[in-house]
This record gives sequence, C-alpha cells and structure tokens, in this order.
Amino acid sequence: MQGTTPPGARTEQEAAAYVQRMFSRVARRYDLLNHLLSFQTDRYWRFRTALDVEPFLRRPRSRVLDLCCGTGDLALALERRAAGDALLIGGDFCRPMLEEARRKQRRRGARIEWIECDGLQLPFPPGSLDLVTIAFGFRNFANYRAGLAELRRVIKPGGMLAILEFSTPPNPVFRALYRFYSETLLPALGGWISGDRGAYTYLPESVKKFPNAERLAAEMEAAGFTRVRFRRMTFGIVALHTGLSG
Repeated sequence: MQGTTPPGARTEQEAAAYVQRMFSRVARRYDLLNHLLSFQTDRYWRFRTALDVEPFLRRPRSRVLDLCCGTGDLALALERRAAGDALLIGGDFCRPMLEEARRKQRRRGARIEWIECDGLQLPFPPGSLDLVTIAFGFRNFANYRAGLAELRRVIKPGGMLAILEFSTPPNPVFRALYRFYSETLLPALGGWISGDRGAYTYLPESVKKFPNAERLAAEMEAAGFTRVRFRRMTFGIVALHTGLSG
C-alpha cells in the first residue's frame, strides 16, 4: 500500500508536489465543485463525521487536528460540536486552500487555528492530540503506511483517528453506475467549471487505486490502531473509518 501515484510522478516527493499544485489551481472553485458534483451529499458526509467523533470534541481541553483541511468545511463542522475550551487546528500543505479556509472562518466567526503542514511530517509532539480527522485527503498521501504511522505518533493513547474517504461501492450494479459517472461525467463537468480537467481526471483514478474499506481498516490495525470500524455511506461511495490509538 504505497501511496498516490499521479501521472508522471516517479517518487513520493514528485507525487506530493503534483497534488499540491493541483489543489492550488482549483482552490477558488473547490467548494462549488464539491457541492455540485456530489449533489450536496458531501455536506451530510461531514455532518455524520462530526457527529461520530463528538465525544472526543467534548473532552476537557480537547486538542483536535483536521488534517488535509482544504477550505475548512469539516473543521467548521467540528467546531460547532466542540467544547468551549477545545483547541481546533486545521492543517493543509496547500496555501491557497488555507487562504480560502481563513476567509470562510472570518465570515462565520469560528475559533480555529490554521497551519501549513505536511501530513507525513506533522509539527506536533508525540501523543499530543485527542482527535485527528481527515476528509478526502488521506487518499492523496504519497505514502499511506508512513502516514498512518505519523498519525499514530501524534495521537495520545485512547485518542481517535477518523478518515472520511472515497471508497469502492460493494454492490456491482451501483459500482458500475458510479464508475461511469466518475470516469465520464465528473471529469467533463469538473474540467468545464474549474478550467482544469486534469484535476478531475485525477480524482476517479486516485479513487480506483485506493484500498477498499476492508483493506484500509486492516492497514489501520497493522499501524497499531485498535477498535477499528468503518461506516459506509451513500451506497458505499464513501466510508468513514475510525480507530483508537493504542
């Protein structure tokens, strides 16, 4: 289980650079396309994630990182359910995405700190976080196993990792329909609206190469997470994986 393999990337460094450039190009229209191409279902996926991790948001002086935060939608959903003394941090290695997140935060008056960081080299001491969430970003890691090891390093014993990610629908009929949409209609619509067809061709290709829900759960267990579970949503288009740091 190596990591994302964008076209032309030969090393992990080249893969990471490709992803960073791609998200920088689409940052201004990222929210519009997320909502449009998912038929607004992405709002429910984030709501469900925030609901499932709420016990960790309500811990006294909870320390929470939303990694690969993008434009901040999940971080804002978490903030609405967090205790008043919680510290919420949104982290991403794409500066234009963080700029969009900051603009959104100012409009809503949310209490979130934003940092530019690499998911494979997090700037946090070992065992310092109660909860780490990642929505639609883990798939873009250049090395999945190294990413899981780094996440386990920074989560305190008994803390939680929650990964919301695209997955493979288990039903063969729906899987075929979804594949047609994601490989044919999505690149055309996404490319037309964003002006960057390559970014929305990368999306279905990266989903197709990403481990299915069962395999990702097994990798989390191999990395040392316990009580690993996953919840499929919307016929298995996405899956929310959770696990506790041992």
